[in-house]
Amino acid sequence: MAQTTDADTDAIVERILQSYDVITVVGASNATEKPAHYVPDHMQQHGWRIIPVNPTADQVLGEKAYPALADVPEPIGLVDVFRPSAATPDIARQAVAAGATALWLQLHIASAEARQIAEQAGLLYVENRCLIVEQRRLRLNAPRLSR
Repeated sequence: MAQTTDADTDAIVERILQSYDVITVVGASNATEKPAHYVPDHMQQHGWRIIPVNPTADQVLGEKAYPALADVPEPIGLVDVFRPSAATPDIARQAVAAGATALWLQLHIASAEARQIAEQAGLLYVENRCLIVEQRRLRLNAPRLSR
């Protein structure tokens, strides 16, 4: 498998942010000091709809939370992950099973196995990048997609 360059990743990041208006957030948190809260909050403020996945919360950021990706009752496109790197291969398998088309591992989260699972299934894949940093760098708001 060819090594992904930063330019390749930049292009994938831009494609994702311009193509998805809903972000399913695995590990979304109600703890305001955690990136798993303030990153999806920031994206929500810029027009993205957030679907939180957290087995211990009923609601995050004013949205109904689901215990697992398999429990989300609508099509899943972009899955954003706030879980330890070791947990991401299983999350990648769950994302593929749920029909996701993109998998994003947040800053400091990376996994060769998760990458392989996602890419073999044809998902767009980003790791070790922060949605806020990329959204600000590209100066983008959520795309206006028909639902």
